[in-house]
Amino acid sequence: MSNSFVSGIKDVGNRLFGGYAKLLRMPHTARFTFGAVIACMPYPMVGMTITICVQFYYHNYTLAGSLTAVQAIAGAILSPVLGILVDRFGQRRVSIPLVIIWLIAAMSIITCIKAHVAPWILFCIVPFLACVPPWGAMSRARWTNLLKHDREGINRAMSLCSVADEAMWVIGNPLASILAVISGLLAFSFTGVCVIIGALMFLTCVSTEPASQTELARAEGMTRKTFREHENEKAEQLKADTARQDAEAQARAQGLDEAAVTAAGEQAWQQSREQSHSGRKESIFGPGLLAVCVTWFGLGAFQSAAGISIIAFATESGQKQLTGFVFACFSISSLTGALIYGAKNWQIALYKRFYFCLAVVNLGIGTFLFAKHLWVIMIIYLIIGVCQAPTWINGNQIMLHLVPQSRLTEGMAWMGAMNSIGGSAGSAVAGMFIDRNGSQGGFAVVTTLALASLAVALIGFRQIKISTQTPVLTEIALDEPEREELREVAAIDPAVQANNPDTSFDPRHVEQR
Repeated sequence: MSNSFVSGIKDVGNRLFGGYAKLLRMPHTARFTFGAVIACMPYPMVGMTITICVQFYYHNYTLAGSLTAVQAIAGAILSPVLGILVDRFGQRRVSIPLVIIWLIAAMSIITCIKAHVAPWILFCIVPFLACVPPWGAMSRARWTNLLKHDREGINRAMSLCSVADEAMWVIGNPLASILAVISGLLAFSFTGVCVIIGALMFLTCVSTEPASQTELARAEGMTRKTFREHENEKAEQLKADTARQDAEAQARAQGLDEAAVTAAGEQAWQQSREQSHSGRKESIFGPGLLAVCVTWFGLGAFQSAAGISIIAFATESGQKQLTGFVFACFSISSLTGALIYGAKNWQIALYKRFYFCLAVVNLGIGTFLFAKHLWVIMIIYLIIGVCQAPTWINGNQIMLHLVPQSRLTEGMAWMGAMNSIGGSAGSAVAGMFIDRNGSQGGFAVVTTLALASLAVALIGFRQIKISTQTPVLTEIALDEPEREELREVAAIDPAVQANNPDTSFDPRHVEQR
């Protein structure tokens, strides 16, 4: 009995973690994955440290919320710019100067807070805390580059990144609340050490770094501008070819003759090409990307408002030291959700998974208004947290359908920027209501924003659904000989065909749904 029980446990463990272990056994992947997470420590620690320290020294939630809002706005403005720079010039060349700037800004802000300087000085320093390299986007770009043709592998890698991210929040939130109460200098010093260690781990993995646009253009004998135009043209050609195939399949299903099938396919191809040439070639923005960005704005708004409202609620209850553990409950639950989500090769359509998880998170956090005790909020966080990481994983996978590989960091940066802008708006509005009406005023803002965010996300339902039904644009680098090779592999290997149950095998349809 005991042997069968142990073997059963091992089997379950292998099913859950075997795929992750396989990914981490690839050369240098563990180092850059966990290096990125360690370097991201400013995300869970800086905002909470500033909020606790400013409230302690200035006794003003509005000022604390405004400072974190300015930091988030600066990050939102910088993130797309940094994403563009990383894609164009490479990860190392952009990241090193940013790390130096952030370390100087961190020491300056905590020194000024302890010295109780005029608030305008803090507002001048805080924007420099947004000079954080897009570690998460760069890590995901490395995984996507390594697993370009592996749908299940990319899904699991995105889950692995989310698991690592949530582990960071599980550790970072309690540490921030504990260290900031002891000493803001201690909290920022610990964060600075993490940034240095994580940056060294990540940036020294040279072999896994994706080629920059400059390097790719130089290899093709082009300028960067010409290369981007070439990549955009290949992406539009891929979309047009897919539109033709879908139209032909639909015509055949209707029982039309071959001439009508060909005509339907040609018409769909022509319409797709006309649409692609009707706008700016250089822009990666389309209805799908806009819908995702607006959704992420709302997600950031109500979650940030929830964070500052929980801090106020815990302070009123005399339990401020427990705020980090409340947020850690959310992160632990989210980490569990990421592990389970990444262990399964999902057949449910991507847009359905996305909206289900989003609805659970929005509606769950919206119930904080009715919580009377801090432990109730902890329980709600534990229940709904299992859908938090999958929401981000699904968002990252949608992004793979919207932008080509050479601009993936930029696309993810825009998504993160909109989340930051939403977060800044949410924390600023919640801070004003908390100063006037206490934590209940903040939670009223949270509920309103959560419901409004879900409504806005549903408005973009059609655009997001259509986006998930287009081909993954990270596949556009395949030349025709490579496509033919993959077709031959699919013809002799049933496992390849089985990995693409929603469509007949074509490299252009890999990770289509």
